[in-house]
Amino acid sequence: MKKKTLLALLIVAAMTFMAACGGGGEDAATEGEGGETSALSGTVSLNGSTSVESVIGALMEAFMAENPDVNITYDPTGSGSGITAVTNGTTDIGLASRNLNDDETGLTATAFALDGIAIIVHPDNPVADLSLEQIKGLADGTITNWSEVGGDDAEVVLIGREAGSGTRDGFESIVGVEDVCVYQQELTSTGSVIAAVAANPQAIGYASLASVNDDVKAVTVDGVVASEETVLDGSYTLQRPFNFVMKEGQELSEPAQAFVDFALSAEAKDIIAQAGAVQPEA
Repeated sequence: MKKKTLLALLIVAAMTFMAACGGGGEDAATEGEGGETSALSGTVSLNGSTSVESVIGALMEAFMAENPDVNITYDPTGSGSGITAVTNGTTDIGLASRNLNDDETGLTATAFALDGIAIIVHPDNPVADLSLEQIKGLADGTITNWSEVGGDDAEVVLIGREAGSGTRDGFESIVGVEDVCVYQQELTSTGSVIAAVAANPQAIGYASLASVNDDVKAVTVDGVVASEETVLDGSYTLQRPFNFVMKEGQELSEPAQAFVDFALSAEAKDIIAQAGAVQPEA
């Protein structure tokens, strides 16, 4: 009797131990699976403004470093093309360096950064400051010689962006020269404008503050330097938003929404600043 009792107790103890081990293993697997399923994965496509390249590139790099199973692609086609792409459903998120026009319906625009539009000249140009009125005259052909604004006796060469560009739209609307600019060159990217101005001592152009480099000189406008601080406080008048453009009422994929949330978060503030733009105040 004692042997049978002892054997029964041993069997019960063994079964209890096995059940406990099995339960622990199942819980551990569930936790492991939970950790894996909580990690983001998938692809996100961005299409649009070339002006946002520095900012969006920095945001993409930081986000993908935190989410290595997410692949984000960016096609710099220009603001108008990006808006068309999101309208047609050929991209997840459009990128526009301007606000939506009245006829661009069924879409929402959310600003993830503010950018100054720098007025750029060749580094050898002695002109260091221009008023908004002088910029207007240089753009619409009222002023044709640099000597009229304190520069050398040389013809003014205006270089700008192609029709549909968000930078062009921002520049022309703020300065008040829509459809009257006298362009000698119309180029398809911010980088091309900067390179063209850098190569021509008589040139003047405009470019995203986030993209300006030492190859050109950014003049002050009405005495105000284009900087992150002056863009944020509004004292630099030539500024515009960098927008995410999405279809109204249509949910984004999980990784796409996570990227938008990241770009709008406090975590992204320094990343945007280091790229030369400013995160809008909440």
